[in-house]
Amino acid sequence: MLFDYNVVLDSLPLYFGGVLVTLKLLIIALAVGLLLAVPLAIMRVSRQKLINFPAWLYTYVIRGTPMLVQLYLLYYGLAQFEAVRESFMWPYLSSATFCACLAFAINTSAYTAEILAGSLKATPPGEIEAAKAMGMSRSRLYRRILLPSALRRALPQYSNEVIMMLHTTSLASVVTLIDITGAAKTVSSQYYLPFEAYVTAGLFYLALTFIMVRLFKLAERRWLAYLAPRKA
Repeated sequence: MLFDYNVVLDSLPLYFGGVLVTLKLLIIALAVGLLLAVPLAIMRVSRQKLINFPAWLYTYVIRGTPMLVQLYLLYYGLAQFEAVRESFMWPYLSSATFCACLAFAINTSAYTAEILAGSLKATPPGEIEAAKAMGMSRSRLYRRILLPSALRRALPQYSNEVIMMLHTTSLASVVTLIDITGAAKTVSSQYYLPFEAYVTAGLFYLALTFIMVRLFKLAERRWLAYLAPRKA
């Protein structure tokens, strides 16, 4: 038998458990990352260097270093410091789930901040002038005009970031978490059938990617319809 389907079928419960872990990591990372990205994006478009530079440095460092290195530093690196082990944060920093979520959130916040900053800079001047003509304050301008408009226009680029983050969650297996890739590692080590194990994992990732692409297409059709070319 070239492909052992029985092993795959017997291992499906493990893979489905891995899917739940993967989605948990992804949702938490995206939610926290987006919350961090919004103020970072506003800082990035500021003309004041004292505001712009810290956000630029943060995104530059995070985007300039591998995700795996960041995850290792959080989960393995911080544990070597006694002050960290004795701090109130140690119960969290000793948790693989917490460190994985934190590392993924930090990583995606940097990329998302640059995506949003680009959308903010691309805001049509007419929208800003109209808001100023209505007497909107700067905070209301961002809250009512700039951020909603930028978030809508950023959907196509952000969808790519979400899919990349889905694939990045596969690194969680290196810190002992049983996500989809962790399930494949377990199956491979138990049955010595790496081909079946990782092909199955790849199919699960493909299915999740397909679902997310469709969801973003629906979101774009709803919120970006006004940007579509009008039919004659």
